[in-house]
Amino acid sequence: MQKKTRLAFPKKFMWGAATSAHQSEGGTHNQWTVWELENAKTKAAQAKFQNEDLESWPYVRDEAEDPNNYVSGKNADHYNRYQEDFELVQQLNMNTFRFSVEWSRIEPDEGAWNVEAISHYKAYVAELRRRNIEPVLCLFHFTLPVWFASKGGFEKRSNVKYFTRFAAKILEELGTDIKYILTINEPEVYAFESYWFGEWPPNKVTHKWKLWRVLNNLAHAHNQVADYAHSVSRRYKVSIAQNSAYFYAGDDAWLSRKSTALFQYVHDDYFLKKVVKRCDFIGVNYYFSHRVYGYRIHSPEEKVSDTGKDLSPANIQYALERLSEKYHKPLFVTENGLADGRDIHRQWWLTQTLAGMQKAMENGVELWGYLHWSLIDNFEWDKGYWPRFGLAEVDYKTGKRTLRPSAMWFARVIKHLRDSSAR
Repeated sequence: MQKKTRLAFPKKFMWGAATSAHQSEGGTHNQWTVWELENAKTKAAQAKFQNEDLESWPYVRDEAEDPNNYVSGKNADHYNRYQEDFELVQQLNMNTFRFSVEWSRIEPDEGAWNVEAISHYKAYVAELRRRNIEPVLCLFHFTLPVWFASKGGFEKRSNVKYFTRFAAKILEELGTDIKYILTINEPEVYAFESYWFGEWPPNKVTHKWKLWRVLNNLAHAHNQVADYAHSVSRRYKVSIAQNSAYFYAGDDAWLSRKSTALFQYVHDDYFLKKVVKRCDFIGVNYYFSHRVYGYRIHSPEEKVSDTGKDLSPANIQYALERLSEKYHKPLFVTENGLADGRDIHRQWWLTQTLAGMQKAMENGVELWGYLHWSLIDNFEWDKGYWPRFGLAEVDYKTGKRTLRPSAMWFARVIKHLRDSSAR
């Protein structure tokens, strides 16, 4: 009989959940909201063709074929209901919360700071502190002010100065209430979806070479912001949130092994090598692992999410161990979760994930914390509202939040682990 892994996490371990501004706040105006209005009808018309093979299709079809699904609009109204959502964080026995500041609110026009929006985020962070919840700030989570996008966004190195100016303003305003800073969320996802696959704005698939320019400029942006933050205060702990999949060869064939190494390098290491010297830790967003045969990915797909993604949560162990061994930095799981509207797999996912993290720590990984994606159901970019990632279900008509059964189970687990570590 296989020995059970006894879960034991450090006393100072950070347990939490995550959101991003555009995906949860509502009422934003940026390059994404413009794109949504232009593409909503097309996305709805394409939904059946793209998704009808999914196991979840009978349950999500009505939403997916509705153009309104693809317009963020009022969203979950987290901007106005954040205190209610912080109550959920406490109900889940969590002590940490990740969020992003919406640049387009802070600087809606070039060089014009929105005092009301700044005051909002200062109150937001102060409320987290009042509740003894550690804030984790993200500065770029895929959205850009319209004026910045019209300048070419991160396609131009000369535009990076606008982002660093915004970052400096946020750190100046939020000050010592912030300790953990994620400069860039999933740079490779943003670059590939926007400039290779063309699923996200600005959809420049005819300019695929710009993908590499954007990645390099995002790396430069991180390094500039990290240098600034460290010059202001050594208190700041700065990193990126890297979408770190784990690739493994399905056989011993030379091509499988070489392809696996190449995929892993492009997905993770190309960018990380450019920024890791200016990272105090590595933020890890783990959702997937990929089994490689030859030069193709053939994952097991024994269980899949509502979006059809292979679910291999236990492999987080190997993703963490690889990053720790290669970069010798502390790690922080800054996103981890699945689309599971009927709450079929989430408890199993969490069980496997916790065991995987435990084994990684037993094997020498320094792991600071775990943030689940996401606290509440929210707007999943080009897919809109139908993928449900939340620990709390959101009724988008009324705004009502309801903790899912898996979330209530997770709350009990976190309480046990925190109580055990406090002894």
